[in-house]
Amino acid sequence: MKKNMIADVFGYVVYWQSEQFEKDRDTLFFLHGLTADHTMFDRQIEFFSKDYNIITWDAPAHGESRPYMKFTYENAAKAVKNILDDCGVDKVILIGQSMGGFISQSVISRYPERVKGFVAIDSTPYGDYYSKSDMWWLRQIEWMAKLYPDKILRWAMANQCCVTKHGRKNMADMLACYDKNELCHLMGIGFSGFLADNQELEIKCPVLLLLGEKDHTGYVKAYNKEWTKRTGFPLKIIKDAAHNANVDQPDVVNRLIKEFIDENC
Repeated sequence: MKKNMIADVFGYVVYWQSEQFEKDRDTLFFLHGLTADHTMFDRQIEFFSKDYNIITWDAPAHGESRPYMKFTYENAAKAVKNILDDCGVDKVILIGQSMGGFISQSVISRYPERVKGFVAIDSTPYGDYYSKSDMWWLRQIEWMAKLYPDKILRWAMANQCCVTKHGRKNMADMLACYDKNELCHLMGIGFSGFLADNQELEIKCPVLLLLGEKDHTGYVKAYNKEWTKRTGFPLKIIKDAAHNANVDQPDVVNRLIKEFIDENC
């Protein structure tokens, strides 16, 4: 993968693309979750690189894309568009895990003509799905996270996100670049920023919802069941996987994404 960088007034964003881009191939853009980085998609990149152009990134304010002064979903969506322009990609298939699914929907809301398909991995929908209580609790994430001792917070996050040993290690490794204050603040702005950007959204491209069977993060499971009920988007449950289902069970996730692309995109 070739490492590149784009910049705006708030900072810079690092992304990676396939060494050889072929115009007759579909392009997949992998977007990681909150407090994570591009390494959560290592097994997907390995699998799909043979047949697709690949783009992945460290989202603004994450990993190597730091410092970044103003993380918002609008700014993240603009960064995705700028990366697509930089790579000469007209249409893309977005594959977003958790927060990456929020950013994908932010892109779809602003640049629907650029999106050929969308895979949401343990993410939740834009729209009128959230109660006042849900929204209140999301706004409390930063100060509540600060109540935990640093080591316990990181342990809890790794164990919440994954059920496999390699998945938990991957999550712990991704968290290691942040000190506690930055980590808590990032969680705070990630969730409050979602509430600020959330809107009613009709997604017209093909969509696949993937959900870890053991995903107990918030109400992700309940939101996905309601998402598929309201829209008819197919929902596939990944056994022996938690919130980072693509890391816990990469082979299963890769197969389902490949089948979705072959049949719909």
